[in-house]
Amino acid sequence: MITLVSEEIWEFDLETAMKEISAQRREQALKFRYEQGQRLCVLAYQLLKRGLREAYGITENPIFEYNEHGKPSIVGHPEIFFNLSHCKEAAACVISDRPVGIDVESFRTFKDSLVRYTMGVDECQRIFSAERPEVEFIRLWTMKEAALKLIGTGISNDLKTVLSDHPDLHFTTHVAPQYVYTSCENA
Repeated sequence: MITLVSEEIWEFDLETAMKEISAQRREQALKFRYEQGQRLCVLAYQLLKRGLREAYGITENPIFEYNEHGKPSIVGHPEIFFNLSHCKEAAACVISDRPVGIDVESFRTFKDSLVRYTMGVDECQRIFSAERPEVEFIRLWTMKEAALKLIGTGISNDLKTVLSDHPDLHFTTHVAPQYVYTSCENA
């Protein structure tokens, strides 16, 4: 499993980068109203391109196809699995030879009602008793989101039980100063 993360949102020329990505991804990036969203969309794709080049020697722009829940795969490469994510501060990509998921989320304030709606009883206790509850909440949230992205269903399951329903998943979490990212694969 290869995990790539970048905070270099403003360090590249967007116009040039748009010319270097697939028309499909360019169209997707242009759907973002603001430049930051466009940049994050392009940056996540650039990370995927870098990972595919380094791990598989693939130099052409990947084209995506999507399952019924929107999970992407690379046309012509069913043996390669990947997932992309971005938040205000970073873009992330994970690539593997088996299903994977990744989520990156910024720290933000949250309401107790959101915690109780999305987390199980034990998870709520962990969050509310943590030294930094916002970090613990985002850590658990990224684990759930990465798991759902690996499974390929998106947020269609009961969020409270996602982690307990899939005890066979392995998570790698990194806490940065402004965000958390978690990658997920089958154990």
